[in-house]
Amino acid sequence: YQRRVRGYQRSTMEEEDVDFGEEEMEEEEVPANTSGRKVKGRGTVGGADRYAGDAGVFESIDGGSGPGPQRSIEGWIVFVTGVHDEATEEDLIDTFSDWGTIKNLHLNLDRRTGYVKGYALIEYETHKEAQQAIENMNGAEMLEKTLSCDWAFSRGAIKNKSSRRRCTQLTGGQV
Repeated sequence: YQRRVRGYQRSTMEEEDVDFGEEEMEEEEVPANTSGRKVKGRGTVGGADRYAGDAGVFESIDGGSGPGPQRSIEGWIVFVTGVHDEATEEDLIDTFSDWGTIKNLHLNLDRRTGYVKGYALIEYETHKEAQQAIENMNGAEMLEKTLSCDWAFSRGAIKNKSSRRRCTQLTGGQV
C-alpha cells in the first residue's frame, strides 16, 4: 500500500519505522522568578557567576570627590566653542600648543558645507596644561572670533552658570 503526498512517494510502513525521539525529550527546570515576571535570554540561569575571574575586572577612572573637572580615560579634554568656520587643525594646534602638548584634537566638519561646525575638543596629558589653556584662551580671539574654553567633562552639580564654575582652585571662598 503506497500513497502519493505532494509529489513524493512514500509508504506508510516507512513512517511507522522512523523514530523521531519525541517521547524521550526532557524539559529543563527553570528556577521560578520571585517577581512573577518571565525572564528570557542569556544569563538568566546561573547569572551569579557571570563576572567570575578576570571577567569582572573593569577599568575605572578615579572619580575624586566634589564638583570640578573630570578626567577622561586618556587625558584632560578642553571644549572650545566659537571656532571660526574656516579654521584648520593647524590653526588650533598652533594656538593651543603654547600651553602644553596636545595629545588629541577633534575638529568636526559640517557634512553639507564642509566647514567647521564651530567647536573643537582638545585633549591634554596633564590637568595643569589643560587648566592653563582654559585660563589663557577663554575670551581670546582667533581669526576674528572670540573663543570660549571650558572643561568637556565635569563632576557634580553645576551651581552657577558662570564660566568659572568648574575651576578646581577656589579664590577667596568663591567658586
